Amino acid sequence: MARRLRPVGLDFAEDAPIRLVFTAETTAPPEAVYQALAAEVEGWPRWFKAVTLARPTHGGAGREVRLRGGVSFQETVMAAVPEQKYAYRVDETNAPGMRALLEEWRLAPAGSGTRVRWTFATDGPAPYRLALTAVRPGLGHSFRTAVRTLDGRLAARRRTDQ
Repeated sequence: MARRLRPVGLDFAEDAPIRLVFTAETTAPPEAVYQALAAEVEGWPRWFKAVTLARPTHGGAGREVRLRGGVSFQETVMAAVPEQKYAYRVDETNAPGMRALLEEWRLAPAGSGTRVRWTFATDGPAPYRLALTAVRPGLGHSFRTAVRTLDGRLAARRRTDQ
């Protein structure tokens, strides 16, 4: 059963009670990474294996996302700054314990590629916080694998376009 979460603003990425921050680098330029994140939402399941469905809603102002295991999210896009930042807030979910969630993807040039920083900013009761401590390594691994897979897909696209 889906339930509404507390609405939060972009500042939640910096001041949330729980902030998990992960980074990885790609060989793809920021514009290609941003395109995959923000404009090609339906492509997320091809590179982020935890995601089974992603689709824009409300003319691109929102997203519907489903994860392996049956967790689903209805989201509002909070920031879409080309080549720099893509952030969304979860408004509704069936995940237990969560009170608020904002995810922020920041992009920065890194050599000839991109440094990707993903912030998972959230709040919930003590058992939820404890569970996140336990799953932090898995979330980091999932993120790094997703960025590597995305980088491979973008590299193959660049070779095809040449």
